[in-house]
Amino acid sequence: MVTGLDNRDNIVSSLTRFILELVAWIAGPWAVFAVYGWPGAAIALVCLVALPAVFSTRGDKKHVIIPTPGPIRLLVEFFLFAVAGYAALQVWPIEAVWAVWGAIGVGVLAGMPRSICLWRGAPGEYEGSS
Repeated sequence: MVTGLDNRDNIVSSLTRFILELVAWIAGPWAVFAVYGWPGAAIALVCLVALPAVFSTRGDKKHVIIPTPGPIRLLVEFFLFAVAGYAALQVWPIEAVWAVWGAIGVGVLAGMPRSICLWRGAPGEYEGSS
């Protein structure tokens, strides 16, 4: 069991992660819409919302649907950051893009203690659970 994992998170890290998820959920489907229309945008939105909701690490999130090891959870979050950064570049003015990229930088730096803990192998399941 990873004890105190949620204590490694902080308000700045949580807030920037939340903001960047919203950006990915808005800008991602918007960028996909430009190429694939409404069906593509709807599929992109469902996938982008479901990914962080379904794959969670125990001890890091309260509600876990599919227990996921820490490194996989980190990859999910970094994927969403990448979608937010790239999609913003495709659909928004450069000032908004700089703000999103700045938020990515702040989120990565502020979330470093949590990211290190997750990367070191926060388990997808509690040890000893059946």
